[in-house]
Amino acid sequence: MTDKTQLEVSLLIPSVHDKGDACIERLSDLLRAKAGIEDAHPKNQTDDSPGQICIHFDPARISLQQVRELAGRVGAELDERYGHLTVKTSAMNAHKAQVTETKLRAIPGVLQASVSPIGAVAVEFDRSVTEEDKIQKELQKLGFNSAKEKKQPEHDHDHDGCEHKEKEHSAGCGHSHAEGGIFGEKTELVFAALCGLCLLVGWGLSFSNLPTWVPLPFYIAAYLFGGWYLLQEAISSIVSGRFEIDFLMLVAAAGAAILGEWAEGALLLFLFSIGHALEHYAMGKAKRAIEALAELTPQTAIVRRESKTEEIPLDQVKVGDTVLVKPNERLPSDGFVLKGEGSVNQAPITGESVPVDKQPVSDPKAAAENPDKVSAQSRVFAGTINGSGALEIQVTKLSTDSSLARVVQMVSEAETQKSPTQLFTDKFEKFFVPAILAFVVLLLFAGLVIKEPFSSTFYRAMAVLVAASPCALAIATPSAVLSSVARAARGGVLVKGGGPLEKLGTLTSIAFDKTGTLTEGKPKLTDTVPAQGSSEEELLKVAIAVEQLSDHPLAAAVVSGAKERLKGDSDLSASNVESITGRGVKATINGQPVWIGKDKLFEEIEGTPISQEVKDAVEKLKQSGRTTMVVRLAGKYLGVLGLMDTPRESAKEMIKSIRELGISQMIMLSGDNQQVADSVAKEVGIDKALGDLMPDDKVKSIRELSEKGGIAMVGDGVNDAPAMANATVGIAMGAAGSDVALETADVALMSDDLSQLPFAVGLSRQTSAVIKQNLWMSLGMIVFLVPATLLGLRMGGAVMLHEGSTVVVVFNALRLLAYQPKP
Repeated sequence: MTDKTQLEVSLLIPSVHDKGDACIERLSDLLRAKAGIEDAHPKNQTDDSPGQICIHFDPARISLQQVRELAGRVGAELDERYGHLTVKTSAMNAHKAQVTETKLRAIPGVLQASVSPIGAVAVEFDRSVTEEDKIQKELQKLGFNSAKEKKQPEHDHDHDGCEHKEKEHSAGCGHSHAEGGIFGEKTELVFAALCGLCLLVGWGLSFSNLPTWVPLPFYIAAYLFGGWYLLQEAISSIVSGRFEIDFLMLVAAAGAAILGEWAEGALLLFLFSIGHALEHYAMGKAKRAIEALAELTPQTAIVRRESKTEEIPLDQVKVGDTVLVKPNERLPSDGFVLKGEGSVNQAPITGESVPVDKQPVSDPKAAAENPDKVSAQSRVFAGTINGSGALEIQVTKLSTDSSLARVVQMVSEAETQKSPTQLFTDKFEKFFVPAILAFVVLLLFAGLVIKEPFSSTFYRAMAVLVAASPCALAIATPSAVLSSVARAARGGVLVKGGGPLEKLGTLTSIAFDKTGTLTEGKPKLTDTVPAQGSSEEELLKVAIAVEQLSDHPLAAAVVSGAKERLKGDSDLSASNVESITGRGVKATINGQPVWIGKDKLFEEIEGTPISQEVKDAVEKLKQSGRTTMVVRLAGKYLGVLGLMDTPRESAKEMIKSIRELGISQMIMLSGDNQQVADSVAKEVGIDKALGDLMPDDKVKSIRELSEKGGIAMVGDGVNDAPAMANATVGIAMGAAGSDVALETADVALMSDDLSQLPFAVGLSRQTSAVIKQNLWMSLGMIVFLVPATLLGLRMGGAVMLHEGSTVVVVFNALRLLAYQPKP
C-alpha cells in the first residue's frame, strides 16, 4: 500500500520562488533515493497547487513523520548549498545583456544566469563552488554597479539618479560603463553627439581648399568618441568567446579607416553609438515604468499602539497594528478598515478606474483571524490612495509581504524570463554572426573571380559586414516584451514574462470557471421545498446547524438565507462535519447522520434512496436555473434547497469585447448541474457550457482543449489552480491580496473585475503584432541590405538604413507603454 503527502516547497526551500526552479527537481531526486519513498514530484496536472511537492511512500517502511523530517533536512541542505541571486543594474543594450549572461555562466559554480536589457540579473549558483560576493565582483568587473534585489519596495532615493540602495548588500549604486562616465548617465549620449560634431566639422573642412590632412584630426576624434564604448563592449565580447555586433562594427570602421574612408567610418560609429544611446533610453524608460510600482508605498506610517500614536518607519509596522490614514494620503499597509468610511483609489494596484467605497468590518476579531475572508468593501492595499475620509486600518501583512511588494518582486522576476521568440532569435544569432564572418572572409577573395583592386573588394566586404549585423533583431523582442510587461503592471495586470504574453497573444480559445468568475460568486437561498412529513422550519434548522461549520461559498449563502427566513438561529448543534469533494457534506446531529448535497450524492451513499417527490422538486428547480441541495437526516429526506448565483453585469460586455479581439471559442466550466450552466452561458454569450464537473473533470477538459491548439483558463487561481496549471495560459482574477493566485497564475488580474481581461488580451495581441513587425523590419532590412551592398551600395547608406531600422524597432516597441484598450 502506498500513502501520499504534500509539502510546501516554499517551506522546504525558502529561497526558491519560481515553480520551475531546478532545486525542486533536485529535491525530488534526493527524496526518491530514500528507501521507502517510491516517488516524489512537483504537484502537476492533476494536483491542487504547483507550490507543493507530492511524496509517495510505503508506510510499512517509513512513517509520515520520517518523510516530513527527511524532506525538511534535504530542503535545508539544498537551500544551504544552492543560492539564488537577483540584482538590479542600469539598462543596457541587448548584446551587452547577452555578453553579461555568457560571462556569468562561465563563472565556476554558476548553474544558470539570465540578464535582461532592462537591467535585471538572475543567477543560480552552487555555494560549494562559488560565493555570492564573487558573482557581485564579476558584475563590477563587467562595469556594472549592482544592488541586490530586495523582496519589498525600495524607497530610499536621493537626487543623483541613483534608484536602488541597500545598506547590507550593495556594490554601489550607479550606472554601468554603458551609461556612466564623466558626464554621468548621459555620457554615452554626449560622446555620440561629440562624435557627430567632429564628423560634421571634418566633413565640412573636406570641401575647403585646405590640405587634405586638416580634416583627419576631427575624423580621428570622431572615431575616439564614437568607438569608446564600442571598443569596450567588443573586447568584452571577444574575452567571453563571442563575436558580437560590436566587434563586427569595429572591424568595419577600422577597415574604412584603412581604405582612407574616414568619413564613412566615422558616420558608422556615430550612428551606431546614437543607436546604442537610444536603445539605453528605451530600456531605461521601460525600467522606470516598472520601478514606479516600488515607489507607491509611503516610507512611514502613523501607528496607534495602546494609547500612544506615533509616526514610525514602515518596516517597523507589525501585523495587528492599527494604522491611521489621513485624507488624500497613500495607504502604507495591507489590512482591513476598523473605523471610518470613504472611497479609496485602488488603480495603482488593481487598475480600477473608479474609487472603491470602503466601510469598517462588522467583526474585527473574526477579520483578524481570517483576513482572506474579509469582503472587498473592507479590505485595503498598500500603495492605494485614500479619499476624503480618515481611516483606521488594522495591518494584516508586513510591508515585505504586501500585495504591492509581491507584485514588484514578481515583475522583477518576469524581467529575466525570455519569451520563445527571444530564445529563438538568440539561437539564430549564435549561428548567424559566425556565418556572416565566414561570408565576409570569402568576399575578401572576390578578386580571384572578378577583376578589381583589393581596396574595392575590402570596402565591399566591410559594407556587407555592416549590413548583415543583426542589431535590430537583438532588441526586437525584449524591447516589446518589457514595454508590455510595464504597461500591464500599470494597468493592474501582472504578466509573468514574455512566454505567457506571447501565448495569450495568439490563442483563440478561452475557458472560464463559472462561480465567482462569470457570476458574482454570491449565491442566495431562493427556494425551500420541504418533503412530505417535514416542515420548512426543520429543514432550515438542520441546514443551518451543518452548513455554518463549512467554509464552502454555498454554505454561507444557505446559513444567511435560512436565518433570514427563520428570523433567528437554529437550536440544533452539528458535529463531525466532513466534506465530500464535489458532492456535498456529511455531519452528525444528536447522534444521527446528516447529509446535504447534490442529488447524485444520494445515489452513492448507503441508506434510503431518494424519493420521487424529492427528485421532481430537484428537477423543477434545476430547470429554473437553480443550484440544488438535498437534505437527509438519518433515513428521512427533509427537502430541497434552491440557490442562485447571478451573472456579473460586466460579463456579457466582456465576452463581446474579447470576441472582437479575435477570441472565437469561449467555454464555461462548472460544477453545477448542466441546466444551471446552460442558463448562465446563454445569458452572458458563452459558446459552450460544461456542467456537472468534478475538479478532475475540469482538469481533463482543459487538457483536451489545450491539445487542440491551446486555451487560456480564467478562474480565481485558488480552487481553479489544477485546471489553470493545465491550460496554455492560466489567468487569475482578483489576485490582489491572494498569494495563491499570484503564485499559480501566468497572468494575474489584480482586481476582481472582468473588464481587465479585454485589456490583457488586447495588450498581448498588440505585443504579438509589434514583435512580428519588429522581426520583419530587422530581418527584412538584412535581406535588403546584403544584396544592396554587394551590388554597390556605399557603407554610409548601409549604416544609415541599418541603424535607422534599430531606432524604428525600439520606438515601435515603446508604443506599447502608451497602449489603450478600445472603448
